[in-house]
Amino acid sequence: MTQSASFSERLVAADGFQIRYFEAGRGPALICFHGAGGLKLGRAHELLAAERRVIAFELPGFGASPPNERTRSLAELAGTMAAAVAALGIERYSVWGISFGGKLALRLALQQRERVEALVLCSPAAIRVAERPLPTGEELRALLYAHPERAPLAEPPPEVERKQRALTQRLIGPAREPELEEAMRRLELPVLVLFGSEDRLTPPELGRHYRRLLPQGHFVIVYDAAHALDVDRPEAFAALAGDFLKRHAEFLVKRESSLLYP
Repeated sequence: MTQSASFSERLVAADGFQIRYFEAGRGPALICFHGAGGLKLGRAHELLAAERRVIAFELPGFGASPPNERTRSLAELAGTMAAAVAALGIERYSVWGISFGGKLALRLALQQRERVEALVLCSPAAIRVAERPLPTGEELRALLYAHPERAPLAEPPPEVERKQRALTQRLIGPAREPELEEAMRRLELPVLVLFGSEDRLTPPELGRHYRRLLPQGHFVIVYDAAHALDVDRPEAFAALAGDFLKRHAEFLVKRESSLLYP
């Protein structure tokens, strides 16, 4: 895990797990769920922490945490993370989820509708193209980043990468889940869905499904960014997400259209 100097490392006990998290900032709470590669704090987290209380969790079974053989589904993991947020005494919050974490954020919002105020989904993995094995090493890095020079240099050790990949594959579910997509039609809260224009893992054309399914969904394509769009374009991402989290329905993108963001 790549750590930012402005974030404090802490632990919270929830649902039988000791869950590590990193916190910075003050204001409305923003809960962050990382993708399949594990927690990587970066410039985007720092920018958002300038105006809100940012809490980035390391999900059980990822990073330095012990292997997670207990959790059986993404919905169950969402229940665990809801317990972790509650253990921090947070009543109302928004959620930012990246890829695998984007699908987790949707599951959490469906379980905690009275507590979740808004969702920001980066390259979400809730709706995917036909399943194919993910590459590793430099081939995967080339898919994740349009600007690999901006990406963290340190990657997880091979044993951590294998542990995380096995857990992700076990929990993420199929590429299309009719039950989840039907539930999304009834999710009455503001949702911002972002894809990178150069994303070859979750191509930006998938955004049309979210716009069709989510009653208050907004769809934006971030120019010159790949799957890890918050790393490729942290300032652009933080500007969009920050504006959306402040204004919700008055956000600069109308639901009926998408925007190719500079």
